[in-house]
Amino acid sequence: MAIPIPSRQLFINGDWAEPLLKKRIPIINPTTEEIIGDIPAATAEDVDVAVQAARSALTRNKGKDWAFASGAVRAKYLRAIAAKIKERKPVLAKLETVDCGKPLSESEADMDDVVGCFEYYADLAEGLDAKQKAPISLPMKTFKSYVIKEPIGVVALIVPWNYPLLMATWKVAPALAAGCAAILKPSELASVYALHLLASVFMLLSHLTCLELGEVCREVDLPAGVLNILPGLGPEAGASLASHPHVDKISFTGSTVTAVKIMTAAAQRVKPVTLELGGKGPIVVFEDVDIDKAVEWTIFGCFYTNGQICSATSRLIVHESIAAEFLDRLVKWSENIKISDPLEEGCKLGPIVSRGQYEKVMNFISNAKSEGATILYGGNRPKHLKKGFFVEPTIITDVTTSMQIWREEVFGPVLCVKTFTTEEEAIELANDTHYGLGGAVVSKDRERCDRVSKLLQNGAVWVNCSQPCFCQAPFGGTKWSGFGRELGEWGLESYLSVKQVTEYVSDEQWGWYQPPKQ
Repeated sequence: MAIPIPSRQLFINGDWAEPLLKKRIPIINPTTEEIIGDIPAATAEDVDVAVQAARSALTRNKGKDWAFASGAVRAKYLRAIAAKIKERKPVLAKLETVDCGKPLSESEADMDDVVGCFEYYADLAEGLDAKQKAPISLPMKTFKSYVIKEPIGVVALIVPWNYPLLMATWKVAPALAAGCAAILKPSELASVYALHLLASVFMLLSHLTCLELGEVCREVDLPAGVLNILPGLGPEAGASLASHPHVDKISFTGSTVTAVKIMTAAAQRVKPVTLELGGKGPIVVFEDVDIDKAVEWTIFGCFYTNGQICSATSRLIVHESIAAEFLDRLVKWSENIKISDPLEEGCKLGPIVSRGQYEKVMNFISNAKSEGATILYGGNRPKHLKKGFFVEPTIITDVTTSMQIWREEVFGPVLCVKTFTTEEEAIELANDTHYGLGGAVVSKDRERCDRVSKLLQNGAVWVNCSQPCFCQAPFGGTKWSGFGRELGEWGLESYLSVKQVTEYVSDEQWGWYQPPKQ
C-alpha cells in the first residue's frame, strides 16, 4: 500500500511559506527508484526571511517570549512536541522509511528516540532556572560575582540524511531548551564524481519528517520564528546560512569536505561552529570473546541503518588466533540478514539512500578488488531484488593499510578486515585513520578493555558492543571527525553563552587614584 506523501512548503515564522523563487525538488523512493513527491527548495532569499523571523523571535517583547523566558516555559513546548511526535509515530516512521530506505523497525526506534530526546531536554531546560546567577567564589570580599547562561542567539542547524528527524532533534531540542531561535536545514550529498569540478554538483536528499516537525510546531503553538525549516541545496541555502551576518552559530553534521567550506565561511565573521563529521571506526576483537556475541555486535556496528552511519565500526581488527572461525561465523550471520523492501516485516537491510550513493559504494568494492583485496562475502546487488539501490552486506579481507577501503569512509554495508597478534599492534591499527568518531573493543578482560579504551583516539568508545547511543551521553569526534559535542548536558551547553556579572559591594572608595583636592 502506497504511503501518502504530504505536500509541504518551507516552514518560516510559524507557518508554511512558498519558496520565493518557487523551486521544488523531487523525492525518489530508494526502494522503488520512483518519484513519490517533491519538497520545497529554499534559496538565499528565503534564508534572509527565515533569519529575520528567528531574530524577531528572540527580541519580541524584549526577549520575554522566548530567549529570556524561564526554562520551565520552554520545557512545556518541548514536552508538547514530544507528545505530538509520539502520537504520529506510525506515520512518521513510514515516511522516514520510504524517504531514506532504512528498515521500518529502525525508523520506529528512531521515533522513540526523538520523543525521549525532546523530553530529556525539557528536563534540562527546567534545570537551567536553578543554575542562573550561580555565585563565584572570589579572593576579594569587596566584590561579588555570579554567572548568567544566555542563549547564543540565532543558530543554523544543518543535518544529514541517514537519521533525518533524529539528527534534527539532536540539535533542535537543546537549541530550543537553551532559548535559541533556530533554522533547520537538511544536508545535501555531494556527487563524488563532481568534486574535481570548479562548481560542485549537489543532490538533495529529502527530509519529509523534518518538514512534518514544522506541522507539529504549528499544532503546539510554538512561538513564531523560534524554529524555521528550510530544505535547500548547499550552494543556494547552506552557503547563505553559513555566511549570514545575523546567524550566531552553526551546528553541522555531515561530510568533512562540506565542513571545511562551512568553517571557512564562519571564520569570516568569527562565528562558532560544532562539527560532527565522518568516521572509519575500528572494532577490535580479542581472542577471549564469545564468538557469536562478538560477531553480532560486529555486523550491527557496520550493517545497521544499511551501513550508513558516520560512527560505523567498519574496520574489523580481529586476533589472528580466532580469525578463521570468526570470519566463518561472520559470513553465516551475514547470510541470515533479511534484505528486502524496508517496509516488510523482519527486514534488517534496506536500500542505499540514492543512486549516487549506491554507485559510490559499488565503486569502493570494485576498487578494493582491483587493489588486491578479497571479497569474502557479498559485494553485489541481491539477486532477488531487481529494483532499488540495494547492496549485499559485504565483508572484505586481505586488506592492507594503504588501500582505499581501509582509509576512506564508505557509508554503506561494507566491512574490511585485518588481523593482529599483540595488543599494541591492535591499537596501532585502530588509530591508523584520519578519523576519530566511534570505536569499539571486545574482550572478557575488563582491565584490557580499560587500557584499550584510553588509547583509542575516538570521541566515543564502546566496550563489548557497538553503536549504542543515549541522549544523556555526549557524542562527537576527534581529528577529521570534528569537534564539539552533541547530546547530554554538553549538547545544551553548546547553545549557551556564559556571562559573568561582577559587582563592587564595598562602601569604601576604590582608592586606586589620588582624589582631586576639594
